[in-house]
Amino acid sequence: MTNLKTDIFFWNGHRMPLVGLGTWQAPDEEVKAAVQWALEAGYRHIDTAFNYQNEGAIGEVIDEWIKSGKVKREELFITTKLPLIGNSPDKVERFIKLSLESLKLDYVDLYLIHFPVGFLPGKDDTDLFPRDEEGKAKIDMATDIIALWKAMEAQVDAGRAKSIGLSNFNSEQIERIVQASRIKPANLQVELHAYFQQKLLRAACANHDITVCAYGPLGSKGRIELNAKRGLPPPAIPGVLEDPVVLEIARKHSKTPAQILLRHLIQENVVVIPKSVTKTRIQENFGVFDFILSDSEISMLDSLDKNDRTFDFKFLAEATESPEFPFHIPF
Repeated sequence: MTNLKTDIFFWNGHRMPLVGLGTWQAPDEEVKAAVQWALEAGYRHIDTAFNYQNEGAIGEVIDEWIKSGKVKREELFITTKLPLIGNSPDKVERFIKLSLESLKLDYVDLYLIHFPVGFLPGKDDTDLFPRDEEGKAKIDMATDIIALWKAMEAQVDAGRAKSIGLSNFNSEQIERIVQASRIKPANLQVELHAYFQQKLLRAACANHDITVCAYGPLGSKGRIELNAKRGLPPPAIPGVLEDPVVLEIARKHSKTPAQILLRHLIQENVVVIPKSVTKTRIQENFGVFDFILSDSEISMLDSLDKNDRTFDFKFLAEATESPEFPFHIPF
């Protein structure tokens, strides 16, 4: 099967590959190997963030590939994100420059505001979630997302970002930014998978020609460990990778459950950035362009939605008190 769509286009004409490599929680040596394997497997889209603290390792691999002539810079799509300690208009330029220096790039293809709530400065740039003497998160209750967006627009003007966008914002915040913008958001990156399909939020984005990228597209894999680390109970709902509907469709296509879940989203024009540091899984996650799900299979997968959010950011308890905390409204 050929000619299956592998990219989507932004309102500004720039192209974004539908499958990228997620790199959250991947330390340097692991992420270097993962990016190497991903590029060898055909990936051209890599997603990172200042907060992941692995931009330098990713930059080393990208630089080697470009300098050796294995890939041209314009063939790559690199996303990074403004940290929460950078959520102030006067800090955006400094943080994008730090990211570009680490990535060894002159520009990123997409620069996102990672989260709509800002933190007050900590001891230095490695203090990503500063806390006071009592251990409480130092939240900037005066985070101004409109002023912040104006500073993001200036990065496009300066050539440091081809496109700009948002992550973990709700529909009301997106509307405010669109109305105030000179350069509107090109992409929204949010948690999105078969158990948490965000259909209303996706529709709100479509109204403004904003594309959507799914992090955590394979559902609650790893959530048991994440919850345990944060002292939270295990998830009430089993992982979507074990869902009988997903398993049956996978069997029918001789594909893995992960490939079915990824194909479901990209067939609905949602970009996916599954995170893996395992060579076989990285290759497997890219093997989604040689089959198509039928309309009835798409409907079956659409019906699995349980509104089951994994990443509620409530581990940053004080952030929930901010007027810009995004998850106080349904979407």
